[in-house]
Amino acid sequence: MSNLTLALAILGGLVLAAVVAYNTLMSRRNAPRQPDAVDVALAEAERALAGGSDGGVEPMLHADPSQVAGSDRHEPLFDPDLPAPSGVPVPTGERRGGLDPLIDVIAPISLEGLASGDAALAAMPSTRRAGSKPVAIEGLNDLTSQWEPPAPGQRYRAFQVGVQLANRTGALNEIEYSEFVVKAQAFADAVNGAPEFPEMLDEVARARELDQFASAHDAQLGFVLRALHAAWSPGYVQQNAARLGFVAGIIPGRMVLPTSEVGLPPILGLSFDTQAALADDPAQSAIRELSLSLDVPQVDRGEEPFRRMREAAATLAREMDGVVTDSDGQLLRDETMDVIGTDLEQLYDTLDARDLAAGSPLARRLFS
Repeated sequence: MSNLTLALAILGGLVLAAVVAYNTLMSRRNAPRQPDAVDVALAEAERALAGGSDGGVEPMLHADPSQVAGSDRHEPLFDPDLPAPSGVPVPTGERRGGLDPLIDVIAPISLEGLASGDAALAAMPSTRRAGSKPVAIEGLNDLTSQWEPPAPGQRYRAFQVGVQLANRTGALNEIEYSEFVVKAQAFADAVNGAPEFPEMLDEVARARELDQFASAHDAQLGFVLRALHAAWSPGYVQQNAARLGFVAGIIPGRMVLPTSEVGLPPILGLSFDTQAALADDPAQSAIRELSLSLDVPQVDRGEEPFRRMREAAATLAREMDGVVTDSDGQLLRDETMDVIGTDLEQLYDTLDARDLAAGSPLARRLFS
């Protein structure tokens, strides 16, 4: 073999080796980032000690508020200075049980004597909705003098039936009010009671006013975290989010930051592609973006949800080599975040003034 042939063979081998090395490097660079093996081992050990449970129970299952089926509301105007509705007076008075005259139509039912909780339960309507609005029935407990949902073995000296004036599907309309009257009347007849219904036109007008206020002050914030270079695997996302206190939600591809009180809506939501989470080999699933969400009226102001959302987004972007943008891909800079925070404080003040403080039972019902 001549020197030239040998040189060409060596050169060809070097070129081939360089191509293989380059392809290997690019493959590793483009492969989804994987969770740290030490943290995975610790998580598996913790699950084993817990009897196989991952402990990731979402405090409350929430659909994305911006995707509520059949919603007639427009996107939130986010104008905290919009005055509260004043065309129709809002009934005043103390809150009565779970129903509240601020957001409910309440029809009292008087009784000639006492009614048993068992009879009331047997008389309950088959569905507790009038159209898209929830209907509730409460009894005045003869022993405790407290309004409560009817319970077996208890005795009640009065009842009240209520229907919610508005929610994220819109305002109570005439058809829904009529359905409410039919359900309430049937219940009253079954317990030998006499109902008293408010004037329909007044209540429907009040529902529209309340819906106008709610629509203008219903804020759902969303950040998008986008990968700058390498994509992320589901495990990598979950590991980094878990370090910030997020736990697995009920829906695959969703995590939540729970509140300190069990049963309340989560402070923040984090979601990524459900198909990636359900893949046969999730480690090979490539995620290039995830979203952080805050349903403002559902979370107590004292939890500082926006500050925690902002810090979580910044931390995840730094640790996962990503950037924080809005839904249109525009970078969210600190100046923009500051403006959002200022607007949120004004919104909180407006909700407080309306007795619909964010995170309160009334706000969670109205903005649902």
